[in-house]
Amino acid sequence: MKDFQYWKKLHESEKLEEFSQDRTGLLWLKLKSMIRKKLVAEFLKINNLELTETALAKQFVELFDLLCADIANSNQKLDEFIKAESIKQIESIDTKQLVSELYKLKNFNWCGDYQNSLDKYLVNRYIKVHKSFDTLISKFETEINVAVQGYVLNSWYNHWSSILIEHIFKSHSEVLPTVGQIKGVDFFIHDVPFDLKVTYLPAEYIKTKRKEKGFPVELTYLKKKADEAKINFDRKAKPADIFYEIIEKMKDRNDAFCSDVLATLKSEKLEILKEVQDHPKILATWLYENQGEMRFGSKNRLFLVLVDTDDFENSWKLKRNLDLLKPTILTYLDNFKNKHIDELKVTFEFKGKPQPFTALTDILLVVKDGGKKHRV
Repeated sequence: MKDFQYWKKLHESEKLEEFSQDRTGLLWLKLKSMIRKKLVAEFLKINNLELTETALAKQFVELFDLLCADIANSNQKLDEFIKAESIKQIESIDTKQLVSELYKLKNFNWCGDYQNSLDKYLVNRYIKVHKSFDTLISKFETEINVAVQGYVLNSWYNHWSSILIEHIFKSHSEVLPTVGQIKGVDFFIHDVPFDLKVTYLPAEYIKTKRKEKGFPVELTYLKKKADEAKINFDRKAKPADIFYEIIEKMKDRNDAFCSDVLATLKSEKLEILKEVQDHPKILATWLYENQGEMRFGSKNRLFLVLVDTDDFENSWKLKRNLDLLKPTILTYLDNFKNKHIDELKVTFEFKGKPQPFTALTDILLVVKDGGKKHRV
């Protein structure tokens, strides 16, 4: 039998595929998620077990060895304990109040290009650039406060909306949650460990697909059409601001020409979306291969991709739309048992890494279309 150290090394290397095919590996992962002093003590008490070790790390090893004497029974005991603890965690949050709080965020704007690292952004943009103390102080009112506020508000929104979404998954009978944070695993679906990633149809993915399909660069196309329509815009502004200005002015003008331009852009995006619906593994592979280098991982991932086809830029709002999310997620989980493990396998490469990687993954695509809702 593969021992404690075998599973520990496998987990540290993020090779989680084998865990879902081995009851001993699943036992190790489940225990890993509940190795907290209070939880271990409660589990021991409920199951009339005693350990000789007192240090938590050593208790993990001793308890694993003890439970391995009867793998099937031990897995059942862990499942019952973990689900009971998870119910307590879910019930501790006032979902309705939290949703109301999330609806208070009106704009999702990071106000800075800090690539998930605000401290690095501040150092490179301000600390190492300005020698003058007075100049640096002046930046607080015009730039720094705005950047920090945007980072905090957006991070807050992402954190608590993700908690709500995780709780939808964890409330389903086919899902075994993790009761404590564990690297690379948020929950198990039919014994497959998954790390949940809530995302949108990435702008870079759309850009890549537009190029493949021979569509023009969106901003270049918009500028050309704005000139044809004699729509003025600030040519010195940032690309995102130019894009926004032209789109809004075309919406406001609302004549046949502008409506046709906007309809063309939407049609092209819908064509890319349709390809994702038909072949979701293409997007899953892209997401693995284009993840940030600092956040690289080959863990099993379930990608919840949110798309508002009326306004792709506002897809972030769907994270708090439980009326849309809940039935879609629960239906997906109801049908998960029909999936075969080979359907979930994806092989990908990553720049700077010599070997290919394999993971178990799936795409749950939630689409809002003109007030209607459907999922893939």
